[in-house]
Amino acid sequence: MSDQRGEHVPHGAHGRRPTRAEKWAAFKESPFLPAIVLVFILAAAAGLFAGSYTSTMAKPAPRHIPTAVVGSLDAPQEKAFAAGMEKALNASLRLTGYGTYGEALEAVEEQREFAILQPRGRGVELDVAAASGASVAQLLGESGLKVGKAVGVDVRLKDIKPLQEGDPRGLALFYISLAAVIIGFVGAIQLSVHARALNPAERTAFTVVYALLGGFAIAAVVDWWLGALDLPFVESWLILALTMFTSGMVFTMFNTLIGRWAMIPTWGLMVLLGNPSSGGAVSWPLLPSALGHIGRWLPPGGSVNAQHTAVYFGGHQHLFPFLVLAGWSVLASTVFWVWRHRHPGGREAAPAHAEAAG
Repeated sequence: MSDQRGEHVPHGAHGRRPTRAEKWAAFKESPFLPAIVLVFILAAAAGLFAGSYTSTMAKPAPRHIPTAVVGSLDAPQEKAFAAGMEKALNASLRLTGYGTYGEALEAVEEQREFAILQPRGRGVELDVAAASGASVAQLLGESGLKVGKAVGVDVRLKDIKPLQEGDPRGLALFYISLAAVIIGFVGAIQLSVHARALNPAERTAFTVVYALLGGFAIAAVVDWWLGALDLPFVESWLILALTMFTSGMVFTMFNTLIGRWAMIPTWGLMVLLGNPSSGGAVSWPLLPSALGHIGRWLPPGGSVNAQHTAVYFGGHQHLFPFLVLAGWSVLASTVFWVWRHRHPGGREAAPAHAEAAG
């Protein structure tokens, strides 16, 4: 319709301005709402990611540090040294007596103790184990020398379990485990984006394949190419592969349960909580008590613990970290399989030949 001047006059539904409710409905259906939500989620994740590591690494607080004692600390200078160490560390050494040095050393190999303290002449000998925890060994060593000087006790310091030359700060194992965790769920994300039509069995199979290849690549680069670590190759490879598979299936589980926002709980569980509490960057005696206990039950902690024992304490491997990784894998895979119809991927079954012919 036109007026006398020939201008178009809008009429009906096409001519009125949309209401606020209609604008909001249209906005919710547009790509702008999830994009805006992601902007804030990513900003928050960046801050929390930095904060989770800084809070544990910047100010590690010693709690009870397991320390083996050979013989008895009955002499006045020995008692003065032990009391001085507790005061210097602002915590109690958890002293456990052993009849012989060999028994105490076996406890260190089993990772039940982090140091050995024994009388030596008119002084004491403090044996630390950097491989048990570089941060704990450094703290004990520095504190021991200062306390010995302050109380007039001669302290002989010895590292009975040094780190490998390519791992001077004890962080290399943490980094390769971190790589396996992150690439594990990033791989699952990429399968969801670029291979969306995979059915559940195919998706699980491809997760196994990229976990095996990815774990092999990490171990080969670190050991064979860079020579940074001397790994027990097959064991380290399989630990990394199990870590990657577990991480990938954890994302797949959350993707099944909550769809496109699955990255939020995956990132929170595996990165914000799991990695700082794994004991890789900061040894568990220096972590807050609750965080140290929780971390051992999460996939990153299981991976770091299994890898750490494989590399530095061969022959003393524990079953628990493998049960942690296997438990999360089974849980995630079971949830995915039971509720696979809710997963945003997959494809329709091909019609039967007879039906197509008809």
